[in-house]
Amino acid sequence: MHKASGFMTKNYLTISPDMNVDELARLFLRKDVSGAIVVDKKGKLLGVVTEGDLIAKEKNLHLPTVVSIFDAVVYLETSEHFKEELHRMVASQVEDIYTREPVTISPDCSLSDVATIMSEKRIHYLPVMKGDRIEWVVSRREILRALVEGT
Repeated sequence: MHKASGFMTKNYLTISPDMNVDELARLFLRKDVSGAIVVDKKGKLLGVVTEGDLIAKEKNLHLPTVVSIFDAVVYLETSEHFKEELHRMVASQVEDIYTREPVTISPDCSLSDVATIMSEKRIHYLPVMKGDRIEWVVSRREILRALVEGT
């Protein structure tokens, strides 16, 4: 059974939450990566930001669905979701788009467990933690590499 420690990468980006999103997009392209770890000034994990976060910033705004019943307006979605979506669209810094409290894994997590987490939670980028320290990262690219090399 493949353990995460066998296919994860130590070659990952760490960025600060105050980085400009345009600068982040250029960095992703220049470094040919799909995500980065967002850390505070002491290197503590704050979250992750991925290409998906940058792409979602550009999507069309979905207006909340409402139903009118007896002169009352009933929202079928929370107004909080709409506010979050709007906030992401006007974002200029990483702090406005990154995923806080990301799912993390340990180095002894199996390849099948990592694949299950990524698939079920629709996650593309997982920090691998040893205690409270970021040791490695696993992205879909490492999963594919492990599957190809393992066959």
